[in-house]
Amino acid sequence: MLKIVVDATPITPKPSGVGLYVTNLLANLLTLQNQEDFELGIIYQPRFSNWLKGNLALPEILQPYTHQNYLPIPVRISNILINYFPQLLSSYLKKYSDSCDIIHGTNYSVFPYTQSLKVITIYDLAFLKYPEYIDAVAANYGKKVKKCLQWTDLIIAISESTKRDIIEYLDIEPEKIWVTPLASRYTPDYLSQLPLETIKQSINYDFSQPYILFVSTIEPRKNITALITAFNYLKREYAIAHNLLLVGKKGWRYEPIFESINNSPYKQNIYHLDYLTDQAVAFCYSMADVFAYPSRYEGFGLPVLEAMTLGTPVVTSYVSSLPEVAGDAALTIDPNEPLQLAEAIYQVISSTQLNQELILKGKQRAQQFSWQKTAQKTVAAYKALL
Repeated sequence: MLKIVVDATPITPKPSGVGLYVTNLLANLLTLQNQEDFELGIIYQPRFSNWLKGNLALPEILQPYTHQNYLPIPVRISNILINYFPQLLSSYLKKYSDSCDIIHGTNYSVFPYTQSLKVITIYDLAFLKYPEYIDAVAANYGKKVKKCLQWTDLIIAISESTKRDIIEYLDIEPEKIWVTPLASRYTPDYLSQLPLETIKQSINYDFSQPYILFVSTIEPRKNITALITAFNYLKREYAIAHNLLLVGKKGWRYEPIFESINNSPYKQNIYHLDYLTDQAVAFCYSMADVFAYPSRYEGFGLPVLEAMTLGTPVVTSYVSSLPEVAGDAALTIDPNEPLQLAEAIYQVISSTQLNQELILKGKQRAQQFSWQKTAQKTVAAYKALL
């Protein structure tokens, strides 16, 4: 039987981004084992802070996985070994992991197993295309990825856009790259059986006031300053009743964003909520009049899909992977044109017909994506190596 080991290290108690991908991929791979005739295992490394404290416990969410391989060194150290001493790491791995047919690295790296085929997921190439947008951690991805590609047998990209970037920036043959699109963490009926009033009371916002919503990490690539400029325009030119609600934890280089908020003549109408539970974020999506996502670059763009899944009309950029996700179910704009963004938002909030049309199209579009499909396409990629 085919034995597959997936790196579960990106999974954290409050997963976002890569962590959500790995969590959902593993959960759905687990259900496919018998059908697809493979055995699933995981490998896990401790957080650096936990390692320093001697806390090497496996996260509770990973307990259901029978075949567990714990590598008792943090990512910071294994990254050094990957970049400078891959042969030493390869020897070290033999002590702490069982042999497997395929090892799947899920965080821009894959270990140099000598007896296994190696797969790596690459989400985007912002660290090569837009280094001005990234944080200190991502700044080191370029060297690590290029090193790992020396022993990688297959690459998984999360969009056709990312695949094109990999071909262009990393000079990889197209046949070596498989695309496995992502899916929403929500289902259309996600909120139907939840205590909505309790969730509502837990969020520091007055939901009697209409709002334009943005959801993602607060960082420069998301183009939030353009959204604030668009919001100022809408308030000034159309006297809209809406507030602007920004939901997401502070990431990096966010100071200019908050400076734009403080300099806005409508700063009393701009709200920032930090990390919220999945339930609270879903509630915010469901109550918004429009979801605005003017990002300059995305590997996939999950927030767009989440908004459509929960019945929120979307305005987003027509760059990178976002058109792949949105299809014809959103209004798309040039992220370099804040007034174009403003006018698109105004169309949605001022036209009931357009609003309802986008909601319907968005729900239909979202049905084309599922984590089961992601897992099935991932298994197909694995088997293409055999």
